[in-house]
Amino acid sequence: MARVAIQLPQLLGAMCGDRLRFDIDAATVADAFDRLRREHPQLALHLFDESGALRRHVLCFVNEVNSRWLDALDEPLVDGAELMFMQAVTGG
Repeated sequence: MARVAIQLPQLLGAMCGDRLRFDIDAATVADAFDRLRREHPQLALHLFDESGALRRHVLCFVNEVNSRWLDALDEPLVDGAELMFMQAVTGG
């Protein structure tokens, strides 16, 4: 199990006690997503859709690599890894 830093955009800090950065323990990216769903259900509503996948407008970077570019979410994590979530802004 690795100690992983989670970084959130300002708008989502309120979902985690006004924290924009905190650590969780996770073995893989999928495990980190599962832990976020369980430990922070309010946050999970904004990050994940009903199927458990990241919402279309949400990006997650795993050590600066877009999680959508990974071969699979069972990518192992190491101590000090960082998952940075960003929300796309759209509109006209």
